[in-house]
Amino acid sequence: MTEDKLTLERNDDLGEIVIAPEVLEVIIGVAAAKVEGVYGMRGTFAGVIAEKLGRQSHGKGINLSTNEDGTLSVDIYSYLQYGVSVPKVAMEMQEKVKQQVLYMTGIDLSEVNIHIVAVVPEKLSQLNPEDFLDDEEDESSEE
Repeated sequence: MTEDKLTLERNDDLGEIVIAPEVLEVIIGVAAAKVEGVYGMRGTFAGVIAEKLGRQSHGKGINLSTNEDGTLSVDIYSYLQYGVSVPKVAMEMQEKVKQQVLYMTGIDLSEVNIHIVAVVPEKLSQLNPEDFLDDEEDESSEE
């Protein structure tokens, strides 16, 4: 993660504009997740629990860093849907993220690195955990 705040511009007449890195993470997360073929973003354990409780965590799977020259780069960790063209989806993610951050904040990201951590196959059917418990109970009662 980058510093606590990012100062965009300083206008002595009006003051300064400061953006928290979490704001950039949300912008990046939403832009990346909206690309066709993206299944989801990699999250932390806390983020997964928060989502189970009904909260969206748009900053998950996003790592912002400040380069030596003061520019920003981002690493995005995501899951893709099975059957999509990985390079095509990754390039579209790079373009959409870079465009959206520039449009919404005026910040030109120096790098948008995409890390595909998994490909998620289509769910053929939902598994019911009770089906497995019934089999185990039947086997134990036969003994």
